[in-house]
Order: sequence, then C-alpha cells, then structure tokens
Amino acid sequence: MADKKNEVPMNEIVIDAKMGVVGRIASFAAKKALLGNKIIIVNCNEAVITGPRKAVLATYTMKRTYGGTSHKGPYYSRVPERMMRKAVRGMLPWPKGRGREAYKRVMPYNDVPEEYASKEKLCFKKPMRSKFLTLREISRLM
Repeated sequence: MADKKNEVPMNEIVIDAKMGVVGRIASFAAKKALLGNKIIIVNCNEAVITGPRKAVLATYTMKRTYGGTSHKGPYYSRVPERMMRKAVRGMLPWPKGRGREAYKRVMPYNDVPEEYASKEKLCFKKPMRSKFLTLREISRLM
C-alpha cells in the first residue's frame, strides 16, 4: 500500500512556444517533467531555431537522410509538434525508467486546444538574433 504523504501532486504546466527557442523550451520542459509535472506545449508551429537559414536546413535534411530508406530507422518527423517532442526527449535520461516516465508526461500541440485556451501560459523571451526559422518553415522546406 502506497503512503499518500510521499506522493507528489502532479501540476499541469502550459507553455506557449510562440517565438521561443526550441532548445530552451525543451530543457525547461524536461526538467519540470522529471519533477513529476505534466507539461503541455502549445503553438509548436511558432517555436524557432536560431542560426543562418542554410545551416539550419542543412542540419535537418542531413538528419533525415541518415535513416536510409523508409524501412529503416531512425525516423525524423516533419511535423512541428513531433520535432518539439524529439527535442524534449533529447534532454531526458531516456535509457532510464524515470526518463521514459517523464517523456510520457510531455504533450506538444501545433495549436492551442480548447481545454488549454483559458489557462495561464508560460512564455519565453523572443530570440535576440535576427536569423531564425520557425518549425513550420523547417517542416515545409525539408
């Protein structure tokens, strides 16, 4: 029988990824998910990756070609919400059980679902650089 005093209450954190840097959002979400919070990331279409346009596109197209044919892995999705989820997974201790459990608590969405529209959202600072691409642009250009 589990002792209810030691149970950690699960909080729900809603993050607005609009104009937020993907790596910063992913590291924050991973830390909070490891602590037992449920993480909802909305507006993943508008999350940005900083850097020169050609370099960012070259990196993502190179990752997609590593897999070889479509029957072999690894698989790199072109959907922005899955790109965000993969970035969060990279910040978690995936081989361990606690990393896999934390990964299940992270849910990204391309838009804002109705149940999270009225909730308070965490926002990240806009990037200081003028060179960046949104995940929507990357997914269209790949």
